[in-house]
Amino acid sequence: MRLLVVADTHLPRRAKVLPPQVVAAAGQADAVVHAGDWVDEAAVDDLLALMRPGARLLACWGNNDGPGLRARLPEVGRAVLAGLHVEVVHETGGKDGRERRCEAAHPGADVLVFGHSHIPWDTTTPRGLRLLNPGSPTDRRRQPRCTYLTATAADGRLDDVALHDLPLRR
Repeated sequence: MRLLVVADTHLPRRAKVLPPQVVAAAGQADAVVHAGDWVDEAAVDDLLALMRPGARLLACWGNNDGPGLRARLPEVGRAVLAGLHVEVVHETGGKDGRERRCEAAHPGADVLVFGHSHIPWDTTTPRGLRLLNPGSPTDRRRQPRCTYLTATAADGRLDDVALHDLPLRR
């Protein structure tokens, strides 16, 4: 199962549309995981329209998402994707103690995708919980580039996790 992992798209505030590389990855993915801060409800509909038939969206709302998005999306999204228990949440708190907090808050998860910081993150906790933050494809903040992740899930494993740097926008 091919996964596209994004967060903090902030559409249309930080960009009018998703970068072409993310659009292409959405069209090829079997599942798209979005860790919140969509900003506009139309961003959800636009992403769904990019996805191929039968692809799944696993998503949550973020701190910049208003009542409409909070009514459509959970605070924590949960799904089993190719035997892998994946959860998605926008915020996990500061980096110090993140692994311990996430293990306690998400005891059934194999993978926890989060956003908020716009800082890419890929670690594994002592009990084996994989923590992933894809950064942001539209707002690099203090990062050198905007980013997103791709991965594959099969037989309860996460493989081929790749962080993709996007070209600087002009």
